[in-house]
Amino acid sequence: MSSFLIGLAQINPVVGAFQHNIELIINAARKAAEKGVNILVLPELALTGYQPEDLMYRNKFINDHDAALVLLMKQLAEFKDLYVLVGHLDKQKDALYNAASVVVNGNKICTYYKDTLPNYGVFDEHRYFTSGDEACVFELNGHKFGVVICEDVWLAEAPANAKKAGAQTLLVLNASPYTMHKDEQRIEIVRQNVSSHEMNIFYCNNLGGQDELVFDGNSFALDKTGKSAGELNAFVDALGIYSLENDSIELKDIVELAPNSFSVMDVPLQKNLSEGIESEVWRALVMATRDYCQKNGFKKVALGLSGGIDSAVVLAIAVDALGADNVHAVMMPSRYTADISVNDAAEMAKILEVKYDEIAIAPMFDAFLSNLAPVFNNLPIDTTEENIQARIRGVLLMAFSNKFGYLILNTGNKSELATGYSTLYGDMVGGFAVIKDIPKTLVFSLAKWRNTLGRVIPERIITRPPSAELRDNQTDQDSLPEYAVLDDILERMMELNQSSDEIIEAGFNPEEVEKVARLLRINEYKRRQGAPGPKITRRAFGRDWRAPITNGYRY
Repeated sequence: MSSFLIGLAQINPVVGAFQHNIELIINAARKAAEKGVNILVLPELALTGYQPEDLMYRNKFINDHDAALVLLMKQLAEFKDLYVLVGHLDKQKDALYNAASVVVNGNKICTYYKDTLPNYGVFDEHRYFTSGDEACVFELNGHKFGVVICEDVWLAEAPANAKKAGAQTLLVLNASPYTMHKDEQRIEIVRQNVSSHEMNIFYCNNLGGQDELVFDGNSFALDKTGKSAGELNAFVDALGIYSLENDSIELKDIVELAPNSFSVMDVPLQKNLSEGIESEVWRALVMATRDYCQKNGFKKVALGLSGGIDSAVVLAIAVDALGADNVHAVMMPSRYTADISVNDAAEMAKILEVKYDEIAIAPMFDAFLSNLAPVFNNLPIDTTEENIQARIRGVLLMAFSNKFGYLILNTGNKSELATGYSTLYGDMVGGFAVIKDIPKTLVFSLAKWRNTLGRVIPERIITRPPSAELRDNQTDQDSLPEYAVLDDILERMMELNQSSDEIIEAGFNPEEVEKVARLLRINEYKRRQGAPGPKITRRAFGRDWRAPITNGYRY
């Protein structure tokens, strides 16, 4: 009778920070060894962080990586008879492989090269890697374990090869980025491609923010019938310890690997299957914001607080991610800013106890208009004057950034970015766009959900009609369809690749559909110049969306 303890360590590496990543791996190995774990599975490319991109073209990077791998193996020898699955690079002549090695007592006993290289959406692994074609199976106490990497389980071939090589249990190293409902999709795909071969599976996923991606963890195990043995929760640094005995799997223990970073949320280490999507998305945005700041050396952030819903949500996320002492909110009212906007912004800043300043932009706006008057020569007022106000605010925020070393958080949402309802070099300024991939309707849902944990957003911010407040009596719906309609159209165009004709046939107003399609197409030049932000939906602007700027095609 074979009996094992298998550990899944969802850790948060930093791309290219070899020593830091070694420390994370050794910490996980030490805690696994203390608990009597036999096999420890780490995420894909845990040693380098996922994904190093064009750093992998640099010979020095590869050489430094190789030296780090030697050092890591030497340190892992401390944990006698602990089998550790390490994700790393392996260069053989002119071929670079996305690899995973089984390391025990300081020695590699098996190395697997990733077979299925994803080349869609945010992935471009064909740019860097050569595909492997051989199974990696090792035996421990009479039980055979196969090793594969991430995308390999999204198709049937690699699991089938492992089964042919004798694998009874499949160990999977992953760097699968978060999108809404992705954890459900992963489990179903694994059931199709692994459980169908009557293999147990242990799936360890990466954790943390990396530029436009955020990795959620959500590691899990399934027995050979596809029955779940329990998931680790999303967005927590944790080591899950499972028992495997005669193909029966049980989650025995979960060990915290790093302190919980969510200031207001008591997040269990085990997955709460009844958790709503707003909670999951909020934690994704908090982790993405925290990691982008900390991994890039920013201790403090600032943002423009307008009294509207978008900046309110970003402020609350920033405080949850970094703490109130590290957040500075700046209200910049103009002649068109309603008193209730100023009052609501001040109230929210007081509730969250962040540093808060008000800087009136009216004198600066008047100076611009006075100096431009001779040139404009009594031309009618239009969006030019609106954009000048937004750009004044952008200049002020960047002054805060330069003077105090703040990272400026952009507060634009996906609906605005899609339609160009934003000002280039104005409200598009910033180093990180927290809600860049959050449709406006979801922004409202997030605000309401966050208030269920404790009121941080004044109710009037959530209930009043959205407005840029750049002219008298302005509302967003003067220029855009109702957000529920707009977001539905955009989801169909962006995520489902439906044409305007298909959307109109589904019952949408033809004029609104044509308008949205045109705005989506002509504002690509703006989006190319915007700040990065975390991918949350199935298709996000950035590396996930590659539309030509010069483009006469009708969506």
